Amino acid sequence: MPEQILHFINGRKVSGKSGRSGPVFNPATGKQSGVVPFAGEAEMDEAVSAARAAFPGWAGTPPLRRARILSRFLRLLEENADGLAKIISAEHGKVLSDARGEVTRGIEVVEFATGAPSLLKGEISENVGTGVDCHAVHQPLGVVAGITPFNFPAMVPMWMFPVALACGNCFILKPSERDPSAGVRLAELAMEAGLPAGVLQVMHGDKAAVDAILRHPGIAAVSFVGSTPIARYIYATAAANGKRCQALGGAKNHMVVLPDADMDQAVDALMGAAYGSAGERCMAVSVAVPVGKKTAETLVERLEPRVRTLKIGPGTDPEAEMGPLVTRQHLERVRDYIEAGEKGGAKLVVDGRGFRMQGYEEGFFIGGSLFDHVLPEMKIWKEEIFGPVLSVVRAENFQAATKLINSHEFANGTAIFTRDGDAAREFAAGIEVGMVGVNVPIPVPMAFHSFGGWKSSLFGDHPTHGPEGVRFYTRLKTITSRWPAGIRAGAEYVMPTMR
Repeated sequence: MPEQILHFINGRKVSGKSGRSGPVFNPATGKQSGVVPFAGEAEMDEAVSAARAAFPGWAGTPPLRRARILSRFLRLLEENADGLAKIISAEHGKVLSDARGEVTRGIEVVEFATGAPSLLKGEISENVGTGVDCHAVHQPLGVVAGITPFNFPAMVPMWMFPVALACGNCFILKPSERDPSAGVRLAELAMEAGLPAGVLQVMHGDKAAVDAILRHPGIAAVSFVGSTPIARYIYATAAANGKRCQALGGAKNHMVVLPDADMDQAVDALMGAAYGSAGERCMAVSVAVPVGKKTAETLVERLEPRVRTLKIGPGTDPEAEMGPLVTRQHLERVRDYIEAGEKGGAKLVVDGRGFRMQGYEEGFFIGGSLFDHVLPEMKIWKEEIFGPVLSVVRAENFQAATKLINSHEFANGTAIFTRDGDAAREFAAGIEVGMVGVNVPIPVPMAFHSFGGWKSSLFGDHPTHGPEGVRFYTRLKTITSRWPAGIRAGAEYVMPTMR
């Protein structure tokens, strides 16, 4: 019998009332494991009402006390990390070691958020005019919401709500309907840590729930991570409804390999960055750009046997390096991209479509695929595949490699592998991408920095978490004050100049 997954409203689990729901699958077996309710406008309004009722008390709680609750939440996350990883693996499909890594990266953002008292310090200037002081403070927005993707069901929510809560906001999380259970577990642990009821809600659903969030007048801001077409829609709709919005979109991350690179290091980096989590990462490297014919030939020659011998299995297999894809529909989508690459004229060096997992024949498994001689006009270069497919685009020289990357509409992450400091410095300075790695294939910044791409990979002015996260979840208020000592100068009808 599939498990009934519940909403989390006002501190407790609540059954859905809309009459609409969807299935949740175990990707390794292909069998349905749960049923998730889809919230409608009435249920979303109930969650917003609970959050609005909780907001004055939470916003009025001293930042130090908010930080102490987050510190207890941090300890509970560490104690329950393995359990969270199992929940993630069972619904997403990623191997347990990768799921644990996801939880760890989320915990790092909670650690950052526990510094709320120092993060929210304002500024003051004395005597900006005679007897006049001016100070600025950062105040919470109110009720804010996060719409998060299937590929990181714990980490991406933790990119958002800990920082939002630290700043004094109340938060409504709408996790992916494909793997929703991790979000509910996070809310339970937050309540156990002492978070007041109503401060953090979890509402499940599909597009109807998303639209209810975007249109609700009681929600002040929306954070989103997902594909670029949906990010564009989220940003436009949120803005049209007067909301602040940060919407992180798709990616096509390139890794340049110069002739002087440590080839063993570069191949290891590409294997992990392209095929880890079955390529279902917004920071996955999906394009290798070797510079020069010899570099390209050596790279492909080294990659081919590694891709063919990838250890693929269910997330529970400790030997597995890659698990299944998240849904059958996504499996078919990745298969279609491989077919499109063949038809487009790219050389399919390794074809993962024939892979079958013994004992898991109904699971959503696919092997790793490797293309060579991919060209910029091809669909598999232009579009985000979000699967274990690595394309090799050969570049004649360094300038051609950087031009290729800068010409792409997506600009989330990129990397260069080289021993040449001058080349690395030139690349980092001139590349038009938001996050850059030098001999680091997946340059995801630590929690005290901010995460976000450029161009069609980010809509809005603020990347997520870190200092930019604090700026997004607060608004600046500037107060100018004078306390006259019994002296009245009379009414002034000109623009004040503070002289």
